[in-house]
Amino acid sequence: MGLFHRLINPLLRKMWTGQFAEKACSHLGAIRPVHPASEVCEACVAAGDTWPGLRLCLTCGHVGCCEEAKGQHALKHFQQTGHTLVRPYKERGMDWIWCYEDKALLDPR
Repeated sequence: MGLFHRLINPLLRKMWTGQFAEKACSHLGAIRPVHPASEVCEACVAAGDTWPGLRLCLTCGHVGCCEEAKGQHALKHFQQTGHTLVRPYKERGMDWIWCYEDKALLDPR
């Protein structure tokens, strides 16, 4: 993990979870070698919406928009499937894993 990520990930973790330290996550066994199912959030494209960031499901490869987007399609994918782990997709400088269930921001594995 590069210097940038050693600095930014704890700051993001503090903003999103209230703590600097990495929280334990019991779902890392769900990570699979995945290929992105799309290069865009297809649900947003169908609705004519845009998104600030994309998330890649680490269980099946689904690509959905982040929680800051109108559709929150990555979150909805988790709610429908139980696939709890995502990482940023096509976001320059972002390298972390988010666990929806544990509400944990993890450093890349």
